Amino acid sequence: MLVAGLGPAGGSAAARAALSGLNVLGVEKNRRIGEPVQCAEFIPLPMGRYAQADGVRVQAIAAMRSTLPSGTVTVTDYPGLMIDRARFDQAIARRAEEAGATLLTRSRLIDLNVEHRTALVSTPDGAVAVRYELLVAADGPASTVAARMGLPALDMVHTRQYTVPLRAPRRETDIWLSDEFPGGYGWLFPKGNVANLGVGADRRFADDLKGPLERLHQQLVREGIVAEEILARTGGPIPVSGMRDRLVDGRMLFVGDAAGLTHPITGAGIAAAVISGERAGEAAAEFIAGDSAMALQAFEEDVRDQFEGTINRALQRRAFLNRCWRTPAAQDDATMRRGWIAFEEYFAV
Repeated sequence: MLVAGLGPAGGSAAARAALSGLNVLGVEKNRRIGEPVQCAEFIPLPMGRYAQADGVRVQAIAAMRSTLPSGTVTVTDYPGLMIDRARFDQAIARRAEEAGATLLTRSRLIDLNVEHRTALVSTPDGAVAVRYELLVAADGPASTVAARMGLPALDMVHTRQYTVPLRAPRRETDIWLSDEFPGGYGWLFPKGNVANLGVGADRRFADDLKGPLERLHQQLVREGIVAEEILARTGGPIPVSGMRDRLVDGRMLFVGDAAGLTHPITGAGIAAAVISGERAGEAAAEFIAGDSAMALQAFEEDVRDQFEGTINRALQRRAFLNRCWRTPAAQDDATMRRGWIAFEEYFAV
């Protein structure tokens, strides 16, 4: 089995397949798995069992503070964990290697021959042709596998994030809902003595992310919440168009961001990545053991059963918000309440 991409989805697929005895090759374009980090680094509490390795867990989160356009703040229970995302991904990859998977960094899939089930992989030692029985596409929102298959690109929200010092410890995440961040939101996620401070926006409505992030940063400096120093900068695209029409295409399985499993409102995707990756690894083992067509069909059905309802609701709310951005309605608290998961209006029919 060939795995393209070794984030949490690809690493989980590789680990589960290797534990089942499959011959697994995983390729990752970056020099080090999990780096650079392009993530706010929050996981829901049930994912805590994946955060047991040394250095992965940073702190607990108890609640979420949501600030509406009027300045009204609502605090809701939202238990979870802040993690070191690089170490999280690396711990999953180590489990895959310990189970027998071969993992290559600075390597990427550059071409596909679906008819012959071969992939051309660039490595530091040159291009190598790899024959596969199954290919797991875990290569992120701008999936090379999807592009080589001629599949449509996913819609994206773009993000920009600073890591900044915190003036005092915090156990809540902060969310800002505003037309300042159309198609997205602002956030502050505490990580011990520092915090991830970021903004996301749909470039159809706002192409400048630096300005809104700078203004939010300076606001929090004035309020005494964070320091002015910027310790690190990052950012990247988040897919928000929902699940692909097919998660299985021949002998290819799409997982994680490449499958469009990221939540179209919150941008959360780590849990879906791990779960879909593990399920892909199980399906691969069942496929190779002889339960071919049914194994892949069951993978598609299981992942859709688990995530499609939640994602489709989020797509409906996203479509609603897209009609409101850059209009007076976007300054109305009622609009934002209908479009954000912390409020009961979000779940109303």
